[in-house]
Amino acid sequence: MSDFLTVAGSGPSAAFFDLDRTLISGSSAFVLAIQGRKAGMIPTSEFVRDATGAILFKLFGASDDTADEARRRILKAVTGVRQSELQALNTEIVPRLLSKLRPEARRLLDRHRIAGRDTFIVTAAPQEIAEPLALSFGMTAGIGTRSVVEDGVYTGELDGPFCYGEGKVEAISELAKWNGYELDQCFAYSDSVSDLPMLEAVGHPVAVNPDGKLERHARAHGWPIVIFSQQTKSVIRRTAGGVVATGVAAGSFAAGIALGRRTATPRRRWR
Repeated sequence: MSDFLTVAGSGPSAAFFDLDRTLISGSSAFVLAIQGRKAGMIPTSEFVRDATGAILFKLFGASDDTADEARRRILKAVTGVRQSELQALNTEIVPRLLSKLRPEARRLLDRHRIAGRDTFIVTAAPQEIAEPLALSFGMTAGIGTRSVVEDGVYTGELDGPFCYGEGKVEAISELAKWNGYELDQCFAYSDSVSDLPMLEAVGHPVAVNPDGKLERHARAHGWPIVIFSQQTKSVIRRTAGGVVATGVAAGSFAAGIALGRRTATPRRRWR
């Protein structure tokens, strides 16, 4: 019973999850690019360049100029494409990404659902991909980048924020207003420093498999740091200020180890 108390909130809330290296192992960009190339939507030369760029974009974050360029290229790729063609890719994309869902992430999603908390993927990927993928994970919905569609065809214009960096904050803030969530009661999970705005926007940020910059920031601010492996075990590094969110993450695992700072509490095994 005590495990469930750690996930209970005092107000309406949600849990927001980044996709790549957080919910899933590896990169969704590769899967999307491969299927887009097979469907003739992406020429081979652009496929190689964009797939490589997507990984660098994810690993190292982006300046405003790089984010603008990524947004421009994404919109250019779908301009003139029928929405139904992009949606048709889901028959290949969703099963492949579903197979990459980490066991620990699945259990964590289950714990949030048991606590009565809505769960969302928040990703720069198109909404047409994010929504069915989230539903396949058993989540409430997906929050992705929306593009304007006229007569079933993409115009190349954004219909809302580009879901990257500050754009994710704009998206979850709008959702919170509509659904009555209290962001200070919400959880957010990500591996990348590029998601720092989203993590700072909620009351319970959690760094999952963090890059170097995010790990340093999390340690400095006492955020929980959670390491998901591809196996059935995980490691939790527990920092001083992350008791509530760490309790949620720890309770979701069948086995794991909680590690404190060297000056903090001794190691103990979570059960």
